[in-house]
Amino acid sequence: MAYDLITMGRIGVDLYPLQTGVPLPQVTSFGKFLGGSATNVAVAAARLGRDTAVITRTGEDPFGEYLHQALRDFGVDDRWVTPVPGLATPITFCEVFPPDDFPLYFYRRPKAPDLEIDAHELDLEAIREARVFWVTGTGLSEEPSRTATLAALAHRAKAGTTVFDLDWRPMFWSDPAAARPFYEEALRHTTVAVGNLDEVEVATGVREPRAAAEALLAAGVELAVVKQGPKGVLAVHRDGTTAEVPPLPVNVLNGLGAGDAFGGSLCHGLLEGWDLERIMRHANAAGAIVASRLECSSAMPTAQEIEAAVTAGEVR
Repeated sequence: MAYDLITMGRIGVDLYPLQTGVPLPQVTSFGKFLGGSATNVAVAAARLGRDTAVITRTGEDPFGEYLHQALRDFGVDDRWVTPVPGLATPITFCEVFPPDDFPLYFYRRPKAPDLEIDAHELDLEAIREARVFWVTGTGLSEEPSRTATLAALAHRAKAGTTVFDLDWRPMFWSDPAAARPFYEEALRHTTVAVGNLDEVEVATGVREPRAAAEALLAAGVELAVVKQGPKGVLAVHRDGTTAEVPPLPVNVLNGLGAGDAFGGSLCHGLLEGWDLERIMRHANAAGAIVASRLECSSAMPTAQEIEAAVTAGEVR
């Protein structure tokens, strides 16, 4: 069976405070959620009715067991989620200071299992046959995940839609210059690049949105999607089609996970063959809905919720 979407990358347990506006030392209660960007994208697309799977690794521990159960509960195939003996399943804490301050604290040392994905263990035919394949910049930050990510991209050879989520996390790299050669290599094998202003600057050296989009196209992709924060999103296709969509008004509770909801909806829209502006409007709405909720994975919206927000022009 060919999946609608296979993602490859980070997984972990999100422990989010159940109190907003409270510094982490004073928080007294937390909620436990499935987390990790690539994993959340698979969940978001599954919520929209897509057949999805994720390639990643966990610790051989109770948190790893929890992640398998959560994936199955969300309808995401976990056959390529394998344990790494001796490493702990990653934990991520955050602080919630709406509307725009959500510090993240990653506990991924000495090494996260999802960076132990090995090229020799990949199901390359399944990756090639998937209608959409999604990889992330974090997967390029260490070996053997780096080689595995690039091997998967090379084998896929731009079949179908291949998305590179630039996913720049400074704590996973020594400096941006160390990342750029690997980002450039990944871009040569992908058809869609997605990133915010910081991420496109790491990938291309350019920060101005239109120039960054053009730089991504020149690097080899067919569609460049540049998230501009309060200015919304800019999408530029190689055929000259452009869409620039403002953000949807929303009372933000937790901005974390909004980008993953955007990604899942983006994949859904591409699979549906929608025009570029419709794809961006629905992806923006999906992200806004998740920003209005505390959690990430379990907050991913349904198609009906997204359509309602697009129609209303706001998240109510």
